Amino acid sequence: MAQETFAFSSSALRSLRLQQELLEQEDRRRALARESATRRFLSLSPRPPLTPHRRPKYCRDPAVHNALYTGDILRIKSIFKDETTTNMIMEMVSEELVWSPEQGLWVLSSRRQQTSALRIAASRGYSDCARHLLLQGAVVDAVVGGRAPLHDSVAAPRPDCARLLLAFGADPNLLNAEGSAPLHLCTAPESLLCAELLLAHGARVNLGTRDQQLTALHVAARQGLVAHVELYLHHGADPSCRTRQGETPLNAACAAAERPEEAERYYRVAERLLAAGANPGAAGRKDHTPLHNACSNGQPRLAQLLLRHGADATIPNCAGYTPMDCALHAVEEYRHQHPEETIALLLNHGAGPVHPKMLKFCCRHPPALEMVLNAYDRIPPPESWVGSVPPELWEEHQEFYASAQCMAGTPRRLQHLARCTVRRHLGARCHLAVPKLALPAPLRHYLQLPLTGVIS
Repeated sequence: MAQETFAFSSSALRSLRLQQELLEQEDRRRALARESATRRFLSLSPRPPLTPHRRPKYCRDPAVHNALYTGDILRIKSIFKDETTTNMIMEMVSEELVWSPEQGLWVLSSRRQQTSALRIAASRGYSDCARHLLLQGAVVDAVVGGRAPLHDSVAAPRPDCARLLLAFGADPNLLNAEGSAPLHLCTAPESLLCAELLLAHGARVNLGTRDQQLTALHVAARQGLVAHVELYLHHGADPSCRTRQGETPLNAACAAAERPEEAERYYRVAERLLAAGANPGAAGRKDHTPLHNACSNGQPRLAQLLLRHGADATIPNCAGYTPMDCALHAVEEYRHQHPEETIALLLNHGAGPVHPKMLKFCCRHPPALEMVLNAYDRIPPPESWVGSVPPELWEEHQEFYASAQCMAGTPRRLQHLARCTVRRHLGARCHLAVPKLALPAPLRHYLQLPLTGVIS
């Protein structure tokens, strides 16, 4: 087999020869190691060695590997003619730079990778090659190099190969070396058809990964895959299922909604999960609720959705931080996403004035600082935040910062004190009750803490 090859350029042939030399060196090293281990075993044990098990056959011929990776069906048919050849382990050795702490420098290290002919064909979408291998006796669920062919086909994703493997009896619930089933590897929007095929062939929608107990719904929620979430819920996925760390799919979605351009996708995922009965107050890792995560990621629309479904705006996590504290910590990073809107939402749903030490986290964004300061009936001393304002920002917003500093420690206007009293009385009902009060529209607007650019 090693004598058969393709017509390559001179550089390609040099590369193949180098690869062959590396493989031969590795073979010699392993043979010497086996021989040494056998001698030690025989010298220590008077008993005759047991009959060895049938060892798998390996193929290290670069020409064969190249035929598989290019999907050359004619060459594949001429090479893989029986069960023995189709189930050979394809082994490749490559040199890569790794850091050696002992030597204190980067060194070349041989890295051996193993796969199977069927895995290669399935991962690259060569369905005609995969069909030939299966008909010649390739084991459809053989786990080589940590994965079975079905894992590769859905991760790629390659729906045609996945359909073929399932038709030949592939197990849709087989775990790979990392403990994930094929359904857990459907992480791209294009993998929806693969997920449908797996479910149609008996994939367990609530099956968790071996170590973390992540379900397919957790994975889809974390990736913001709206269609996948709808599919899994339709097939009975449990929106309250928790991972080993206590995370629900809603926790996963809210924690992953970090980038503004992805906000809409994660909003729709959270909307589907809440409609299916997900608990908006379920505390996960570090006692973070979905609202903590939404506020930490500067997502006012997602926070509003959670609050509308009953999330608690005052509950602390294991560090004692409330959603308001998380929102203030995120002001600097997400100042272009209108963090003052998230702060206003929390204040209108029962969040009270924060500890003065938290003001330093929002003082570089005047609208957020104004919103927080207007929750006090007396402005706290400015020492906790004034030193964190850059001189150039102070100069740009001098009127606002000067008014905030001037009002510190002095009584607010009677009108503001009345506003604080009314809001304190309404508490978490502010967002519902204020618009319904029998007051002139300007007064109702004033009760909702509008931004004016000064503190008075």
